[in-house]
Amino acid sequence: MSTYEIRHEPEKTSPWPLLLTLGGIAMVSGLLVVLAYQITRPMIEANQRAAVARAISQVIPGAVSHRAFIIDESGLRPAEEGERGDIIYAGYDEKGRLVGIAARASAQGYADIIHMLYGYDPRCQCIRGLKVLKMAETPGLGDRIKSDPAFLKNFQALDARLSADGKDLEHRIVTVKHGKKRHPWEIDAISGATISSRAVGRALDASARRILPLLMPHIGELERAAPRNSREAKR
Repeated sequence: MSTYEIRHEPEKTSPWPLLLTLGGIAMVSGLLVVLAYQITRPMIEANQRAAVARAISQVIPGAVSHRAFIIDESGLRPAEEGERGDIIYAGYDEKGRLVGIAARASAQGYADIIHMLYGYDPRCQCIRGLKVLKMAETPGLGDRIKSDPAFLKNFQALDARLSADGKDLEHRIVTVKHGKKRHPWEIDAISGATISSRAVGRALDASARRILPLLMPHIGELERAAPRNSREAKR
């Protein structure tokens, strides 16, 4: 007796409905992301400007207003909204007198890039303040660079004097082991956070060597560029 097997071929399903569904979901998701970005962008930018303004007031003693400029080999010019490059912030007191310049610096730390803002006083040619803006250093160790009083004392008058020809620093800014500081251009490291401390030194040295030789010939321009109104003071 013969046995016959009846085989049923599976019905073929078109992939297009699934692809169209996935494509529709992707488009809607992308649209929601773009809308969320457009809605929150002004608030994010406003918060960033407020954070920078607070940091400037901390690193430039006596500053109550500021203006942003771009400095490069071609000269000095007011920074436009969203412009990138070496941005400096000229800080002015209540009488419109220039009291210092703030600039950004960054370097690789132990865990990630450390971003900071420092204040420069052209009268003493020294760094008068430091504010860490962003970092991911080890809590309780490397992150002490933003709050340790003894470490921050390094930046009350850190020597950043230019050489006689004005093309470089007279002395490189360097971080030394804790307790070994002997010169005003040295940074006394935090014990147990040497890598983070050295990152601060490298960042300040690199930024100062690049920006200060370009900046010093334009100090007179900055002195005459005090904000005339609140709109300019926020830029």
